Amino acid sequence: MNEQDKYTSHNGTTNSNMHSQNETGVKPSTTYTYDSQAQGQRKPSELQASYEKELGIHMDLMNMGGSNRSKRSSRNSTRTMLASFLIGAMVVGGFAYAADRNNLFSGGSTAAGTGTTSIASGAAQQDAGLTTASLGTNATVAQIYEATSPAVVKIETYTEPSKQSTMMDDPLFRQFFGGGGRGGQSQQEQQQEQQPSDEQSSSELELSGSGTGFFFESDGYILTNEHVVSGAKEVKVTVQGYDEPLTAQVMGTSYELDLAVLKVTSPDGKAFPSLELGNSDETRIGDWVIAIGNPYGFDQTMTMGVLSAKERPITIADEQGDHEYEHLLQTDASINPGNSGGPLLNEKGQVIGINTAVNAEAQGIGFAIPTTTIMNVLDQLKTNTL
Repeated sequence: MNEQDKYTSHNGTTNSNMHSQNETGVKPSTTYTYDSQAQGQRKPSELQASYEKELGIHMDLMNMGGSNRSKRSSRNSTRTMLASFLIGAMVVGGFAYAADRNNLFSGGSTAAGTGTTSIASGAAQQDAGLTTASLGTNATVAQIYEATSPAVVKIETYTEPSKQSTMMDDPLFRQFFGGGGRGGQSQQEQQQEQQPSDEQSSSELELSGSGTGFFFESDGYILTNEHVVSGAKEVKVTVQGYDEPLTAQVMGTSYELDLAVLKVTSPDGKAFPSLELGNSDETRIGDWVIAIGNPYGFDQTMTMGVLSAKERPITIADEQGDHEYEHLLQTDASINPGNSGGPLLNEKGQVIGINTAVNAEAQGIGFAIPTTTIMNVLDQLKTNTL
């Protein structure tokens, strides 16, 4: 048969073929050509040896190609891992920055190291639910004081000056030195001394004590302690916004409860700032409390503490004997002479008690009359029917 049969393989057989093929960029290949007429002239063993030789070259080329691909694959894998690491680091870092910037993990609250402008920044800390003295408490207390202090007043009491006795007051001494009557005075002169005019009496009054009170009604009604105004001939009240003290009328008092209600009239007809009476039964031991008063003449002094105990009974010795108190609130907010009659406020700015006494032998133990006691007798004190 003259026709030649041609077969094409993907394997090269000679180095020259491989080189020429690789330079063109085409995969090496070998064309096998044989003459069917000459086929019979070759021995089967020769054909087998030739086939095996070509097959071996083909396998070597495959191994070489595989090794190159393995190296390229290894390099590509390393680059991929490095790129993935860099991308991951950028993503995680970006997320962390965004979380810190937007406070994703802090509930929207700011750090304690930043500025604190909260009634608690004011509202911001209330939204975060803070009820302790950290962070928001300072702003809360400042706002409570600013809102309530105008309703707190200073009370000054005046009494007649004590009369000093002299040897001339002794009738035997006056008689011995020839004085008829009292030191030679006529009976009319003696009567004038015994009955001084109102103007003389008022001008001769002297300051005998001071304390604190607060408006509980805007038309001029003031609450204070009974012992603050006890024995006073005249009561003067200093109110913020007025240059001169106002003269107060004592409406009603209770020695047993140590409560008193005063009344002043506004010179300009304006309403007075007043405080709301809260419910002391709703308070809990550990709640924050604020005391405002005039201790030792230091007007508008604010102190702060917690409610230490409730339902405290105490006994105080005074000029009339032992005075027993019941159901008092105990606090560690500083209470000093001059604080008596001032308000004890809760964190809402409501009055929960009237500061009335302090344990002089201890530190941080003060007492206040609860509003539950006050509310039961307030109307009777206003009308002096208790």
